[in-house]
Amino acid sequence: MRVLFTTVPEKTIFQYLAPFAWAMRTAGHDVRFASQPKFADVITQAGLTAQPVGSDRDLWRIANMFPEQREEERVGLPVPYDVADDPEKAVWESMLDGYREAVSDWHKMCNFPMMADLVAFAREWQPDLVIWEPLTFAGAIAAKACGAAHARLLYSLDVFGVAREQFLRLKRERGEGEDPLADWLGPYARKYGSDYTEDLATGQFTIDQFPASITMQADLRYLRTQYIPYGGPAVVPAWLRPRPEKPRVALTMGLSATDHYGGYTIKLQDILDALADLDIELVATIAGDASSALDVPDNARIVPFVPLHALAPTCSAVIHHAGLATLATVSRYGVPQLAVPLHFDQPALARNLAEQGAGLAIPNGEATGESVRAAVRRLLTEPAFARAAGRLREEIESVPSPNQLVPKIEELVAAHRGRG
Repeated sequence: MRVLFTTVPEKTIFQYLAPFAWAMRTAGHDVRFASQPKFADVITQAGLTAQPVGSDRDLWRIANMFPEQREEERVGLPVPYDVADDPEKAVWESMLDGYREAVSDWHKMCNFPMMADLVAFAREWQPDLVIWEPLTFAGAIAAKACGAAHARLLYSLDVFGVAREQFLRLKRERGEGEDPLADWLGPYARKYGSDYTEDLATGQFTIDQFPASITMQADLRYLRTQYIPYGGPAVVPAWLRPRPEKPRVALTMGLSATDHYGGYTIKLQDILDALADLDIELVATIAGDASSALDVPDNARIVPFVPLHALAPTCSAVIHHAGLATLATVSRYGVPQLAVPLHFDQPALARNLAEQGAGLAIPNGEATGESVRAAVRRLLTEPAFARAAGRLREEIESVPSPNQLVPKIEELVAAHRGRG
């Protein structure tokens, strides 16, 4: 069958989707990956076939015009999606205002540049299945326009589905009410031959790549699969080949901090200093110019990048920002973790990880050298963390890999055809 993937032109989001696209391709299906033209090189570098659609727009251009606001919005989940982490925030007026802003300032900007051309391509190519990440509502519109089955593939906790469920509940309780998301998508659906239905917001089904114990779900149909790490082209350095002589601890705070924001929000030097007297080998991945000003202790190695799926299995503990790709990669290898969250779903993920006993969490604003040092010592010396991390690894291994999930996807597409 023909399978069309689509995403906003954001490399970190695309990398969550690429392994599942490989799984569909290696199962013998014809796979195309649609995004803005400028993103074609990222797609083809992953060995996938790019389908440029629409026009190029810099989604960060407006945000970069207001750096102070950009930094403020970096903390936690934006309204209305913050209700997924705190249900007490599910108040009609707040959620309605939040949806208005999210649609006008975020979702329209992500989808408008490629909506019409994506629909045109889908009608020409006639995919059997469209797989879209939760920001690319254009994928659902295109699927409806050509009669294809369609599904969301998550790159985060399903804050979008959970918030949508809360919003619809509040709307039902009122008996009526404005719906900014449906009011925006509905005219597109009608333009291309169908009425608005809720699957345009949340998919006919959702593929969740993350362990049930650390994720969240709405009352939707989910298919669970394993997250397969992919961080782009990578070379394993020679120093990583031998077994470490001391417990190895990795420190990574992600790429978005320097790619899109104003840098790291923890004091790296304080953490290096606090860990300097521990009998460990510290490997810190620090991007850009941030490493040049650091005084590196004898037990530390500073590198700009190393593939985490190669580094994590050699570690006794990992310190990170609770980005889901990082957390899921480390979890795959049963390594205890210290999460220092700040952005989007990271605080919820860090809390869920700690509740499972597979690691510890320190809020970003409370992460001092001493608090990180104390947490690392606990992870290295208290066996309960390693046992819980092992259980989390077993949970991951107990669900289908992407390749093993493909036959179930094929069944769902065939059933969709039957209804048609």
